[in-house]
Formats: sequence, structure tokens, C-alpha cells
Amino acid sequence: METVLTNARLVLDDAIVTGTLAHRDGVIRDVSEGRSSAPGAIDLEGDLLAPGLIEIHTDNLEKHFVPRPGVVWPNPLAAALVHDAQMAASGVTTVYDALCAGGYDAKNDYRRAIFPDMVAAIEQGVREKAFRIEHRIHLRCELTDPALIGDLNDQLGSDLVRLGSLMDHTPGQRQWRDIATLKRFMTSNGLSETAADEMLARRMAAGAENAARNRPQVVALFKARGAPLASHDDTTEAHVAEAAADGCAISEFPTTLKAAQAAKAAGLATVAGAPNVVRGGSHSGGVSAIELAEHGLLDALSSDYVPSSLLQAVERLTADASPITLAQAFGFVTSRPAAMLGLADRGRLAPGLRADLVRLRFAGRTPVVREVVVAGERVT
Repeated sequence: METVLTNARLVLDDAIVTGTLAHRDGVIRDVSEGRSSAPGAIDLEGDLLAPGLIEIHTDNLEKHFVPRPGVVWPNPLAAALVHDAQMAASGVTTVYDALCAGGYDAKNDYRRAIFPDMVAAIEQGVREKAFRIEHRIHLRCELTDPALIGDLNDQLGSDLVRLGSLMDHTPGQRQWRDIATLKRFMTSNGLSETAADEMLARRMAAGAENAARNRPQVVALFKARGAPLASHDDTTEAHVAEAAADGCAISEFPTTLKAAQAAKAAGLATVAGAPNVVRGGSHSGGVSAIELAEHGLLDALSSDYVPSSLLQAVERLTADASPITLAQAFGFVTSRPAAMLGLADRGRLAPGLRADLVRLRFAGRTPVVREVVVAGERVT
């Protein structure tokens, strides 16, 4: 049966128009301007109707596996289901769950212990059709970890692995090039000065010993699999050149304007954090995502660690007499990440594409998600 949604403000590629959208069997059948008088047409009361959001890099699942320091939740699927619900409530219909393969500090890092359970929980949720939205896996490969290659080989067989990223969190470079800022971040999370200094020393030694050795092996593993690769926290032109030479297609979270410019010149798509947009800047001293957008260097946004930040960032990008239109801002979380990830069947409101939809309105400056549809089925 065909569902007709009318009196909606349709978020199209380059404009927002009042109109009607019809979908049937999980596919958009018609998009037209004007109201429909068809029997059974659902009045959306002037709400926005946008393509479902596409999230390329969120570590939100990890919070539900480790809800407090030292506490690993004993039911992995239950943790994944809560994460799934939170993403759906934020308007996301396709999520690349960014799971950390390897950790920053082997002595204290819990990530190695939960990594296989996180992969298994996503596989189980997909297999049992327990999720509201579509899940894929993005493996964040921490190059400084001495056991990274073994951990990767254990999980790369999952059919859900669709993206990898090359991360190097050695203190003194990239995101944490300012060691004093990193140390303040560590102590603000409860570490003593002495413990922070000891951890910094371990991490610097691990980076020096492992990153250069692991990098070509990870690149080869993803190339053999045919999965795209992203570089992470590029800071210098040399970082971007290395990423391009390795075949990376995406530069996620560049930390400087110069790196983002180099990525654009090299043909890499750029992803920035939506929390960076909402907060008005990076929490770790990196370049402002709004500045990247103003320079035409932004291709997509990721919610990173706050699922609801995607729609808040859409609003923020259009505020303060910004030249960015609301339709263009939605593109950073819909059509542009879809194109980046090769998802030709979604990300836009157009006949023939998947009926992945989000209905919302704004209460002042706050987005209020009222309904989410995945492949024609209402999930919230």
C-alpha cells in the first residue's frame, strides 16, 4: 500500500519546498510540490521531511558497553539495542559504528576486551532483525597498538565491515600535538599528574615502536578486502600526502585548515565533527568545523560522540547570517556522506531511492525528531 505524506517541507538537494512524498514497498515513488488531496494522505503539519541521516563515524556504542569507568555491561546485545534506539531517535537511518581495533594504552585500555563482543553484538542485532536502523561497521585501527594486526585479522571476516580508518594517537602529533592540552584532558578525567605522565610516556613509546610498522599492514588488509580507508586527524600536508599514497578516500577530522586544504587538493573527502560545529570549536584545539564549511572544505559531518549533534549542527550552520542554506546544511548529513560511502540508493528525496525519512521541526533552535522511517517502515 502506498503511503502519501503531504503538507511537508521537503528537504531537497538545493531547496526546501512545501510538497508531497509518496512511498511504497520501501521505495520513494513520487516527490512533488503542492499539497495532496488523495484519500488517506497524511498531513505532516508543515514539518520538515528530510532524507534519513547517514552517520559515518560514531563511537556511541562504546558508551553503552562501558557505562562507567571499569564497568563492562554484561549483555552486549542489550547495549547495542540502546545505542540503536538513540541513533534512530536522532534521525539516523544508516550508521557506521566506529569500533576501536587496538587501544591507546595497553596497560589500561579496556577496548581490546570489548572489541570482539561489540562486533558480535552488531552481527547478532542485524541477524535477528532486532535493530531499528541499518548498521555497518567502521573499524578504527589504532596504529600504536602492538597487537593491532592480530585483533584485526580476528574480525575482518565480518560481512558488516565496510570502512576502516588509520588512527595514530601518539602524544605530540595530530589531535594531541599539544601534549599540555592532552595532559589536562587526562587529568580532568580523574588521572593524577603522576599517572598521566606515566601514561604519556608509555603511549609515546608505543607510537614510536608500532605505528610505522602497523600502517602498511592495515592498508594492505583493507585493500585486499576492497573496503575504503579514511585517514584520521590529519594535521600537516605530509599527513595528507601519506594518506593519499596509501589510497585513503576520506580525511576524517583534519585538525588544521592547511590539512583540509591539502585533502581537498588531493581529492580526499573531508569529514568534521558535528559536536565541533555545535560547540563552536574543537575540544582539543583543532580547526573549527564551521571555518572548514565557510572555506568550502567540508564534505560531511559525523556525530562522533553525541548522536543528536547532527541535526543541531544543521541548524547551527545556518545561523548568524550564514551563507549556508538549510538545504545545503542537511546535505552534510545526508546526500554527501551517502556519496562518500558509495550509497547510491539513499541520502536524497528522489523517486527510486530508499524510503529512509526523518520528520522533524525546530523548537526554537532545537531539532525535535517526530518520526523516523527506514525502508518504508516507521521505527520511531
